[in-house]
Amino acid sequence: MIRNVMWLVRLLYLPLFLLVGNGVAVYLVAEGFNAGWLGLLILVFIGISFATERLIPYDRAFNEPQQDQRRDVLHALMNESLNVIGIAVLPLIAGLLVLAPIWPSSWPLVFQLLLAILISDIGITLAHFASHRLRLLWRLHAVHHSVKRLYGFNGLMKHPLHQSIETVAGTTPLLIIGVPQNVLMLLVVAVVLQLLLQHSNVAYFTGPLKKILAINSVHRFHHLNTAKEGDVNFGLFTTLTDRFLGTAYFDSERTIGTKDLGIASEPNYPTNYWQQLMQPFQRNRR
Repeated sequence: MIRNVMWLVRLLYLPLFLLVGNGVAVYLVAEGFNAGWLGLLILVFIGISFATERLIPYDRAFNEPQQDQRRDVLHALMNESLNVIGIAVLPLIAGLLVLAPIWPSSWPLVFQLLLAILISDIGITLAHFASHRLRLLWRLHAVHHSVKRLYGFNGLMKHPLHQSIETVAGTTPLLIIGVPQNVLMLLVVAVVLQLLLQHSNVAYFTGPLKKILAINSVHRFHHLNTAKEGDVNFGLFTTLTDRFLGTAYFDSERTIGTKDLGIASEPNYPTNYWQQLMQPFQRNRR
């Protein structure tokens, strides 16, 4: 009986986040609910992520704190606050950025969200790729790669400046073509749900979807601790841009553990939140 329940949870975890999570968000926005309900939805799925990681973990060691719990909460609060502020000020700047108002506002909201995901995924992936090639960007992005374990909350652990760069790269094309504010609100929810999935320590079933979607079994290879192995799988939502760049990679025989994570050239990267914010600006960085 327990084994059957575990199997069912593994089977339904991915569609729960992709279909149910985003589906409920679309319903809330379409019906005019207060934006606070979207925040509550995110908190519910963070709770689901934590609980399921303990029920069916990919690696039990990833559930063990690495002096990172308080730090990761602070990163999440900072970065999600930036998202909220960005959505709030959008009406003030949207009119200045729209160059070709061709957004298909007549489409059903769910299809508008899918289009926004596909467009933003290209910009975010390219910014991510550049962050592994340009020294200044890597200094900011290294904060995210310093993690010594992979669990859902890691997806929200980024230097705020680097998150801002990825956000600009992903949303500017949308703003240029006149994306409405409600679609951007849904996109924020979709990004958070995807980051929870992508860094999840849940051993959920993926099947052939891992060839298209940038989910945890694919993204773990991106967190391998050397540039030789880790410069792969830059996509946030899909692997499509990675396939264009030639950086898509997956090895079904490889098991990734704590010893494989982090930054090999900087094994003593700071774990304190405030030190991580300042680390990219230290002159003695290699």
